[in-house]
Amino acid sequence: METRLFKNGKQISLLGFGTMRLPRISEDTQEIDYKAGQEMVDFAISRGVNYFDTAYMYHEGGAETFIGEALSKYPRDSFFLATKMPPWKINREEDLEQIFSDQLKKCKVDFFDFYLIHNVNREHLKDAEKFKVYDFLKKKQSEGKIKYIGFSFHDEPELLEKVVDEYDWDFVQIQLNYLDWTIQKANRQYEILTKRNIPIIVMEPVRGGTLATLSEKAVDILKEAEPGASTASWAIRFAASLPNVLTVLSGMSDMEQIKDNIQTLENFKPLDESEYQMIEKAVAVYRSSFKIPCTYCRYCMECPSGVHIPKVFDKYNQYFARGDFDKARFLAEYKQIGEERQAYNCTQCGVCLSKCPQGINIPEKMKEIAAFASEK
Repeated sequence: METRLFKNGKQISLLGFGTMRLPRISEDTQEIDYKAGQEMVDFAISRGVNYFDTAYMYHEGGAETFIGEALSKYPRDSFFLATKMPPWKINREEDLEQIFSDQLKKCKVDFFDFYLIHNVNREHLKDAEKFKVYDFLKKKQSEGKIKYIGFSFHDEPELLEKVVDEYDWDFVQIQLNYLDWTIQKANRQYEILTKRNIPIIVMEPVRGGTLATLSEKAVDILKEAEPGASTASWAIRFAASLPNVLTVLSGMSDMEQIKDNIQTLENFKPLDESEYQMIEKAVAVYRSSFKIPCTYCRYCMECPSGVHIPKVFDKYNQYFARGDFDKARFLAEYKQIGEERQAYNCTQCGVCLSKCPQGINIPEKMKEIAAFASEK
């Protein structure tokens, strides 16, 4: 496994194991399939993966418990564990200590190697500052409970610049992939952090699976350039080719995905100029059919009205991305969401608006999709 050098001589695997999309016991639940998940963790470690990323909110709170159990049989100095503090869950400063203590217990560790303020945007930054989250993390760092402090970011480059200049950070986690390089201004974020010599951890390199299932025409472009490579491997290589990237997180759901990612980064070959051009061509074709920039992060969940927002967006996007415009197929797949989870249940309450890292006008899109689904 390719590694990148971090502070104090730490060698971090170029592939990071994300726990936001672990295998589940069924499609209808966030309950983790421990057996399948453990097999994935064991395989990853056997092939040199040593960075594991989790969060208080992942799998409705179950991801930290899972990864704590999965890693408990390995020596503590053989892996790096990262988790996050959710500012929007803090109602008083005492909550910080309670959440942090819970995380240590769930993860079965005495300290965290990497610790992040989760999902920093304008709204969540207000919460973080109000409850002095940064000061709390520095205190835990001085106690040896945290080795390195960072934050995950979902907002405009101007805010990123403000945050990195006002506080001292060991690393920053950003959403970076070849689609968001310009759409979400990941290129500008990369420049801001690189200029300040702040190492970058990449999240959403495959954009929630979107870049593994491009439209047929876009896939054909990539296959013509590299017939033996998976579509997802192009996205992983794009992120890993950037020199200031420390590790590329991938939220893998099955063994096939982890094997593909490991194969890509064990024999890592940075993209060359002709391959960058192929990606540009594929993006141009794919964006022509792109409807909603949802990454399936689930920060919008749970909806007060029961709408499964990411699934609704996914079915809608897939209909347009496939390019076959098979309405019957769309309706059949849309029906699988469950009537009580479909777009027409949206009451336009707007609770989801401030939660979406992509800035999607979710209520407006729900209205659009509900109308589309009801059309004959």
